[in-house]
Amino acid sequence: MTVYEPFYRWLESVGQADWAEQLSTFTTERLADDFHGKMPLWQQALANLPSVKPAQVELKQAVQIGTSEDISSIDKQAFIDLIKTFHPWRKGPYQLFDIDIDTEWRSDWKWDRVLPHLSSLQGRKVLDVGGGNGYHGWRMVGEGASMVMGIDPTLVFSMQYQLMQHFIQSDRHFVLPIGIEHMPEKLHLFDTVFSMGVLYHRRSPLNHLMELRHCLRPGGELVLETLIIDGEEGMSLMPEERYAKMRNVWFIPSVPTMLLWLRKCGYKNVRCVDENLTSLEEQRATEWMTFESLRDFLDPLDISKTVEGYPAPKRAVFIADAP
Repeated sequence: MTVYEPFYRWLESVGQADWAEQLSTFTTERLADDFHGKMPLWQQALANLPSVKPAQVELKQAVQIGTSEDISSIDKQAFIDLIKTFHPWRKGPYQLFDIDIDTEWRSDWKWDRVLPHLSSLQGRKVLDVGGGNGYHGWRMVGEGASMVMGIDPTLVFSMQYQLMQHFIQSDRHFVLPIGIEHMPEKLHLFDTVFSMGVLYHRRSPLNHLMELRHCLRPGGELVLETLIIDGEEGMSLMPEERYAKMRNVWFIPSVPTMLLWLRKCGYKNVRCVDENLTSLEEQRATEWMTFESLRDFLDPLDISKTVEGYPAPKRAVFIADAP
């Protein structure tokens, strides 16, 4: 049985048997040894994980799995090296058997900013679009979500999720290696849909908003985080080439423009609930993510600007209801 079989059965239980079959085929192809050069290495690392049942799993206040005593009989450094097989670790942090996986992003800080503004996740079906390795998805489970489907096409993130799932063994959280383009049209299944850090990577932000709306049941809640610029309604930044060294950044709206886009796509009760200038403490290189990070993306003489001269990354969280 694959790690995703319980999720496919859940899809069947909510009337999505055909989609479950399609997902099973597609996911198997994406995770096959010959699909990505590192897949055999990752799959072997997963197979080498110790069969340890953690004494405790905490998902509400943090993501903490087990204690050091749980792995006292194994070589701790060898275990750390095994976890680092899945570099780069971008979203977290995780505490796995008292090993601190200090990820590039302090995703817990973002969660703390978002959580007070959410409708209760208790018993809700949740879609987490672009959710990376599933860090926020685990926190959603901690808040009582009945099912969390995370989607992200970056394969190493699915592998990182499977590492955590190996020990947590949750039947309520699954991260699949797909993008939103693989979701059925007019699905209208989920009570809450998160899209955090995705919108500016889409060539058409309005199409993305409609895709998200079609995943929501009527009256469901959209939670969207995106890069923003300061400015009036109608203003947005379209970088000519790169933004903060990223190639695939298309539109960065002002807050009033983002609210207009949401209303234009039919959302109700739209509001901006948080604005935050990304700090060098929230996004940085670590031993678990050794590539360039935010400091390298900013002008070293003026960190209020990117290396290209654009305003430094500022993010906002928007919440809206599906009609």
